Amino acid sequence: MDLLEEDLTEYRFSSALLGIHGAISYCDALRIGLGHEKVSSDDHNKAADDLKSLLVSRNFVNQKGIGHLEKLLSKKNRVAYAAEATREDEIKLIVQNAERFAAWAEAAGRALKIEGW
Repeated sequence: MDLLEEDLTEYRFSSALLGIHGAISYCDALRIGLGHEKVSSDDHNKAADDLKSLLVSRNFVNQKGIGHLEKLLSKKNRVAYAAEATREDEIKLIVQNAERFAAWAEAAGRALKIEGW
């Protein structure tokens, strides 16, 4: 199959799901870098709360990324398990939020002097 010549519109939700999972990975990396000892895939919303608490404990003022993460996590199950119901404008917004969260996470990791950033 030549992917460049195939109509891949039915897979358009893949970029949204990859963006969500990328944000989860960034969140996990930040939490580990800030000393969180256990990263679990059971409850990603708790992961966002944990990250926020870690940032507050470090007096890190810029919490804007947490909002992007929470928006992404709220869409995860729908995109993962009912992707065909996800509208094109929702996909674009999810990708945009993922890009914004990634930029914020990169800046936060550097500002907090997390090893590897």
